[in-house]
Amino acid sequence: MSFEEALKTKKFLVTTELGPPKGTDLTDLLEDAERIRGRVDGMNVTDCQGSVLKASSIAVCVKLLEKGLEPILQVSCAGRNRLALQSDLLGASILGVRNVLVLTGDPPHIGDHPEAKPVFDLDSITLMKIIRGFGEGEGKDMMGNVLKGKARWCIAAAANPGAKDLKVEFEKTKAKVEAGASFFQTQAVFEPDLFRHFMELIAPLKVTLLCGIIQLKSVKMAEHLNKIPGIHVPDPLMEEIDKAEDKRKKSIEITARLVRAVKPYCRGVHIMCIGGLRDLPAILDEAGL
Repeated sequence: MSFEEALKTKKFLVTTELGPPKGTDLTDLLEDAERIRGRVDGMNVTDCQGSVLKASSIAVCVKLLEKGLEPILQVSCAGRNRLALQSDLLGASILGVRNVLVLTGDPPHIGDHPEAKPVFDLDSITLMKIIRGFGEGEGKDMMGNVLKGKARWCIAAAANPGAKDLKVEFEKTKAKVEAGASFFQTQAVFEPDLFRHFMELIAPLKVTLLCGIIQLKSVKMAEHLNKIPGIHVPDPLMEEIDKAEDKRKKSIEITARLVRAVKPYCRGVHIMCIGGLRDLPAILDEAGL
């Protein structure tokens, strides 16, 4: 079943993410993908996350497709202009990629090529409208030129339940729905009550939303996450992981607990296990998925 088909069912959805290597060796990535075969409905492939140079996300998506897996291509507006973005997406469609998560992206100065010139020619909402246009009617590019062959996409967008101004976040989410988003994946959630409040707020939009959850592995990791706007790891969680004798076991327990806590309020979860997916099967088992 394709991810787009799964969206139309009542199934509780699970996605995760894979980071392309800095280089060409896909051994570890493909081992992770095989480890979770049959356990997830889609696998996001990140696009130079954090503005750090990595191999092409499109190439990795194709390798996953060749193995019968369901990739979700992440596309960032940070480093490409409108020509490059449209060209890459048409190329990915030719190669069989059908799912795309559109992101504004990170500024280059925070990554490993700080002197790279930022582009940000388009924002995520504008790019979603363009992608939608690829598949509507006869199929057109951003300038209204007819395409020789349409490109149909299942479009995803990001949402932030931890945003400081939830009214603004509501309007952004509404605009993304209108731009063509079929589903949403959220920023990492560590406070289920806050997430429930967000879901109540956006209920009128009737969106299909997957709650983002990061596997918390250490206090140092929590401190880093707390520097990211929209993410807050509460002190009790930090204390819990800090006092645990077996931190790996505790991190699996905490992640599964968060999954169970948000499950009643959303259509699925997007679980991010930074550093590899060896613990994801155990997380899913403990969460009852």
